[in-house]
Amino acid sequence: MTTAVHGIEELKALTGKNLGHTDWLQIDQGRVNTFADATDDHQWIHVDQDRAAEGPFGGTIAHGYLTLALLIPLMTQLLDISGVRMSINYGLDKVRFPAPVPVGAKIRLTGQVASVDEVKGDGVQITIDFTVEIEGSDKPACVARGVYRHYA
Repeated sequence: MTTAVHGIEELKALTGKNLGHTDWLQIDQGRVNTFADATDDHQWIHVDQDRAAEGPFGGTIAHGYLTLALLIPLMTQLLDISGVRMSINYGLDKVRFPAPVPVGAKIRLTGQVASVDEVKGDGVQITIDFTVEIEGSDKPACVARGVYRHYA
């Protein structure tokens, strides 16, 4: 279920809130190939299905940065913010990729609001601890702290 907030004051009240999890998203070879084309990262473990079948993961895997890039569209399932004039992605802290995402696997995002702090310009900086889970895996695909700014 999506947490909906309106305005800066409701954002401030999110500190410590567990945002739950998104729906599962299946990662297919087409998405991985498109990401490889967009980033010029055509390493064989991502795009060469025959060679990857003989490699360390038994098949192709998603790019770590593809998994990271999916935070933004997945986050829209966790948090819906209205009543602000501008929102920006301010960055990421402590990004790790503990486990690869095999092509064909399903992932989902979980989030926990770590902090909400006031910033100059009538805004707040919200820090969210994210985990990208892989269905059926004990290890997550990605753990990261997202930092966003929202202005009234």
